[in-house]
Amino acid sequence: MRALHGMEHFSISESRARLRTWMASGYALFIAYASLSPFTGWREQGIDFLDVLSTPLLLTYTAFDAALNVLSYLPFGLLLVLALRAHLGAALSTLLGVCIALLLSAGMEYAQMYLPARTSSNMDMLSNGLGALIGALLAERITAFPRLFTGLLRWRASLFHHGKEMDFGLALLMLWIFGQMNPSLPMLGNVFISEVARQPFAALPPSPFDAWESLAVSLNLLMLGTLMLTLLRAPRHVVTALLVVLSVVALAKFVTAAVLLKSWALLLWINSEAILGIMLGMLLLLALLWLSRAAAIVCGIGLALSYFVIANFVFDSNDPAAAMSIYHWHYRHLLNYNGLAQTIMLVFPALLMFHLWRIRKV
Repeated sequence: MRALHGMEHFSISESRARLRTWMASGYALFIAYASLSPFTGWREQGIDFLDVLSTPLLLTYTAFDAALNVLSYLPFGLLLVLALRAHLGAALSTLLGVCIALLLSAGMEYAQMYLPARTSSNMDMLSNGLGALIGALLAERITAFPRLFTGLLRWRASLFHHGKEMDFGLALLMLWIFGQMNPSLPMLGNVFISEVARQPFAALPPSPFDAWESLAVSLNLLMLGTLMLTLLRAPRHVVTALLVVLSVVALAKFVTAAVLLKSWALLLWINSEAILGIMLGMLLLLALLWLSRAAAIVCGIGLALSYFVIANFVFDSNDPAAAMSIYHWHYRHLLNYNGLAQTIMLVFPALLMFHLWRIRKV
């Protein structure tokens, strides 16, 4: 019995280490996307990287950029050190995590020398390193409370299946949530909100109801439901878990909309197409729960393929720049943020199909 318990503990520990690694790797890709987007116009500009490193720090300093860089690398430092702590001690994990974050930042700044639209800065590297260090220290504080940490891990193990396929699925769930937090996308929607700038309290002209958008919302909800159906140990909890995830997304959308959007655009992410699509999707999900596991997986692959076709070949435009008029900030970072959300929407169906194909015989 003790040996069996030890094997189960090892399996859960190995699973949580894989999940942290997936999350840290995914976040590194987010950083690369935000740093190098839009990936066009590459050319030699006659800039030497040593000159970038030796530039006076305050020459390129702005409080907004410094704060954004710190906040951008803080989660990376946190996730990286949590992943390393599964194999290394506290001090070595922190040192190695900060070094990896600095190397990533240096790589991004070096690549930006070849992008005329971007500016390489040693101040960015310093603030990125500071954010990673704060995240690393937070990770050490989290692991300093083993009872709480172990309790959370046991809760996760009791709720979700564990294994390398399920770790990928959980990382995919977090990717979906991250992409949906963008307030310039309707709830579970695909097309960016492109309301024109207007005076406060002025009435907007009525827009025709878009049935395709409602269908996309329903398919998006069903894809999420299928993913959670494969992750949860008890399928009867799918609807409850789905409502929790949707509530988290709605709250995150409201908060980010309050921070980023103009006041009159605060609730534009709630529209009639989204509400109808969610209601229809929830009804279809209840029917999906009656299917066998194999049938649900096949159905999920069909749903993901249908969503991919609609998102890429039916909607006329899905340009991230279309939503810029509803933001009260116009920093280029927001365009990168929208572009990242668009990329997640486009790759999620393909990643979901890959996940469902992998677990078809598990």
